Amino acid sequence: MPLGPDSSAARAPREEAPAGATERPGVAAPGDLSERDRLILALEGRTFRYVGAKERAIREEVGISKVAYYVRLNALLDEPAALRAAPSLVHRLRGRRTSGSGGSTAGGEHRVA
Repeated sequence: MPLGPDSSAARAPREEAPAGATERPGVAAPGDLSERDRLILALEGRTFRYVGAKERAIREEVGISKVAYYVRLNALLDEPAALRAAPSLVHRLRGRRTSGSGGSTAGGEHRVA
């Protein structure tokens, strides 16, 4: 039984969006992290060997100033989407944020990790 040109189009597989995809590409759905937020979390999870390397990476990879980076990172620590994306990183940074305030060593020096 020959198939007509119409039947091949009817049998073509449907293209489905991947799980978690939004309707508009490049725009994050409410509750999801933006591309910049994902970059910030990924950058914060890395270690840097040299003085100034992290600041350079912030400028080059994220495209914002150091101050704007830390302001956004601090806000990200309170967002549930960031906790879902990187739970161990967010918990570690939350602990550092709360334990670092007001502590000093015996000599009166303040140490930054």
